Amino acid sequence: MSIGSLYLVGRSTPGPARPLPHARAAVALGLRLLAAALCGLVALTLTAVVFVLTYPGQWLDGVLLPRAERGGGYEQQTVLVGPAKTVLVAFGSPSLIAALLGVVLLVGVLRRRLVAGAVGVGMVVGAVLLAGAVKAELPRPDLQVLSSTTHNSFPSGHVAAATALLLAFMLVLPGWARRWLAAPGAVGVSVIASATMIAGWHRFSDVLGGVLLGVTVFCLGAAALAAWSGDGDTTGGSDGGSLWRRLAEAGAGLVVLVWALLVVVPGLAASVQRGLLIAIVAAAASTMFLVGAVVFLVRSTEFAVRVPAPSPEPPPSTGTRNIS
Repeated sequence: MSIGSLYLVGRSTPGPARPLPHARAAVALGLRLLAAALCGLVALTLTAVVFVLTYPGQWLDGVLLPRAERGGGYEQQTVLVGPAKTVLVAFGSPSLIAALLGVVLLVGVLRRRLVAGAVGVGMVVGAVLLAGAVKAELPRPDLQVLSSTTHNSFPSGHVAAATALLLAFMLVLPGWARRWLAAPGAVGVSVIASATMIAGWHRFSDVLGGVLLGVTVFCLGAAALAAWSGDGDTTGGSDGGSLWRRLAEAGAGLVVLVWALLVVVPGLAASVQRGLLIAIVAAAASTMFLVGAVVFLVRSTEFAVRVPAPSPEPPPSTGTRNIS
């Protein structure tokens, strides 16, 4: 039997070649991340429209965080104002932000995920720039709401940066380390979000918009990395029971956190107004849910960009020459 006949037998099955399983998983994960980014963008837009451009939204922001009696600002009357400003000044330090971004790059280099680390740094910078651009370009109309002003502060740049920074680590850390960092990281973002409201820097809608902006930017960056690296979800995306279990754990953790704030810390409940307390709890719950959801979505993805090796040069021709 000739070599040609063997080749024909091997190619007897008709139809196009099927993609490899890891390629199909990468495409599926990329599409899920793009869908999550679209949902985040829609939620961000709806939050801006409802809370910035409508009377009920401005009124609700004013009910949760009423304006101060003196000065017309939103600084809340509580003993937490001093600690809140300390937290915001510390987190807003350029040297601290630069150091944290350097850690993201360092972890990426150590784990051979330099591209993922660079994307994570770009996410943080992009979230801050987008927050500033939206804040500058989005008008806040005067709808004759007594507890509102025309000054636009949507979305919060501090919260967007904190959310994007936390999620940037999810691009360079292994799956087991993400689970250990997600919960305390979400608590840290919640603390920064609460501090912005206590200090009167932002309204509740600004905080929610900052979290949504950070999550949306992360989903876009993670989708690009998943498509580039070819990494996919090895669990098949069908672990719904684990998702609900983790959401239940996050809810239980939120209840414990609120109980600790109100019961363990003496006199704290009496110093916080009801609207502010509701805003803090709602912001913490939204942050934990959104961060937990996206971390669960990329739980088994390594984001290892594979650089294609150079193709070997063809061997020199060994054909015989016809000597006449």
